[in-house]
Amino acid sequence: MNVIEASGLDKRYGSTWALRECALAIPAGRVAALVGPNGAGKTTLLNLAVGLAAPSAGVVTVLGGLPPGSPAALDGIAFVAQDTPVYKNLSAADMLHLTRNLNRRFDQRYAEARLAELGIPLNRRAGKLSGGQQAQLALTLALARRPRLLVLDEPVAMLDPLARHDFMATVLTAAADGVSVLLSSHALAELERVADYLILLSRGQVQVAGEVDDLLASHRVLTGPAAEADRYAERPVHVRRGAAQAHLLVRAGADDPVPPGWEAHPVGLEELALAYLREPGAAALPGPRRDTQPSEVTQ
Repeated sequence: MNVIEASGLDKRYGSTWALRECALAIPAGRVAALVGPNGAGKTTLLNLAVGLAAPSAGVVTVLGGLPPGSPAALDGIAFVAQDTPVYKNLSAADMLHLTRNLNRRFDQRYAEARLAELGIPLNRRAGKLSGGQQAQLALTLALARRPRLLVLDEPVAMLDPLARHDFMATVLTAAADGVSVLLSSHALAELERVADYLILLSRGQVQVAGEVDDLLASHRVLTGPAAEADRYAERPVHVRRGAAQAHLLVRAGADDPVPPGWEAHPVGLEELALAYLREPGAAALPGPRRDTQPSEVTQ
């Protein structure tokens, strides 16, 4: 089952296209990272998936074919928006009461136990909590609904490193309990620790999508003489050229031969994502190469 599936998905705001012919299929049971620069369409895609916006064209479904925003979809999806949506003048207890009354399913005992474990007083106003505590309160409200899919839009952007680590630990615990997760974030180093599926969005289109292990195994970095870099221009995703040495991120398997005089190194998720962000036209999957040149940085 795919928790989110889109085909030919377009979204336009006036004359501005946020998404163009977006296609993807995110399988269930994954911690999927949605990565892209500002303005790439990440929040738009999430809003479409949770039913907060309607597409201009194309189709998006959730949880195995449900229309976004339908009662069955709303019952199975929990969404934590970028601005950590809690009412500042309500206490944590009030937030639990409000969320319980607005949802068909809510695990009050879990929510209270989790806030106690985090040291968040039920009688304290949300506006008096730290940024990390507000994020944890919002996440607790989402998880207490016992969703099948948890959607998070830049949830750790304003958190310090310790609060970010604690937040992501909770997300991983939820994933281990069977919750599918779609997480939009700029924190690539953090995502490398938690994500097992990657969707890279740029200029309103999906550039890369797949299992992280498969993507990393199908790419590597070649290091060799700068003068010979152009000999491998058919395959680089990204080229970083110095005076004497060049570094090429290429699509290649572990069994592909290494060119004479060159060394091969494994690639990390952050390095891979940055390469495709710099070169939005470089398709990661096998097939005809687009009419684009690899990006190049000269040191």
